[in-house]
Amino acid sequence: MATSGIIDTPKASTFNTVATTSNTSTTSSSDIGADQDKFMKLLITQLKNQDPLNPMDNAAMTSQLAQLSTVTGINKVNATLESLRTDQASAQSMNAVSLIGKGVLVAGKGVELSTSTDAAGVKTSSSVFGVDLASPAETVDISIMDKTGKVVRTMSMKNVDVGTYPITWDGTTDDKTAAEAGSYTFSVKAVSTGKTLTDATQLQLAAVASVSTGAAGVKLNTSLGHFTMAEIKEVL
Repeated sequence: MATSGIIDTPKASTFNTVATTSNTSTTSSSDIGADQDKFMKLLITQLKNQDPLNPMDNAAMTSQLAQLSTVTGINKVNATLESLRTDQASAQSMNAVSLIGKGVLVAGKGVELSTSTDAAGVKTSSSVFGVDLASPAETVDISIMDKTGKVVRTMSMKNVDVGTYPITWDGTTDDKTAAEAGSYTFSVKAVSTGKTLTDATQLQLAAVASVSTGAAGVKLNTSLGHFTMAEIKEVL
């Protein structure tokens, strides 16, 4: 969902985007061939030095050849899985880079209210936050509070299905006055069949400044900290 004129995205002087470089350590066909050569040399040596009066039976030889085939097959499967893992990591890095400069919703209870003035000198306020519901709710009540903990604005949604819901606030309070620009917090109470749900998650807007990769995987570096791709609930 694209939101225009709402997200106040901080601009970094330099985006330290780390491009993904894959050092794939897969088992090559030459390695598999070398293993086969070693096995066959050992088998031939065993046959040459066997007891003529008690030679290896066909069942034993077939069993060893079957083991070779099994090991070779496992090596090929491992190589394929490693290749798929590398391709997936590369694709995830490319997707993450495309998020630089955009706003994302992550777990958090903060609300940043910003103001802007148009050419006519009219001031407008706006903010974006969100709610993630893991269970459907009959009612979802949202309370926005100032730094003192005083509730300045309440919102409500009815018959809400499972999903992520971005919410905008124009800075208007419950008494129809304009709230001052700055930092606020909010709480969510989702109710179904008279019971308060415990799987409703508050979502805060964060601006993606850069992307980094490492042993822990791809990380989005935002104005609120570092997040994995799995922690991003929605891109705005």
